[in-house]
Amino acid sequence: MQKISLDALARQQLAAAVAAPSGRAADTAFGGHEKVLRQTVMAFRAGTQLSEHQNPGEATVFVLRGCVRLRAGNESWQGKTGDLLIVPDGLHSLEAEEDSAILMTVAKIKT
Repeated sequence: MQKISLDALARQQLAAAVAAPSGRAADTAFGGHEKVLRQTVMAFRAGTQLSEHQNPGEATVFVLRGCVRLRAGNESWQGKTGDLLIVPDGLHSLEAEEDSAILMTVAKIKT
């Protein structure tokens, strides 16, 4: 059994993101490239984004802190602290509307 404080990890990654030239920081909380399930705490300085990309499988974004906007095509959804966003299939992007931390959960499609 392993226990991880997502709150502590979010604080740590937010501090790293604010200090980083890229305005982003991330740490895998569970899983990895060799696993089907991967959960990553990602933090973004306000105005920073993940540019448009394709899903590697089913995915959700749980907003740990702040406010983000998920975009797919002509649609967008705002997520605030405590919100769970279901990432649509296809191309999408994510932008931090304020300093934010999320828990990105991805279940990769087995090929």
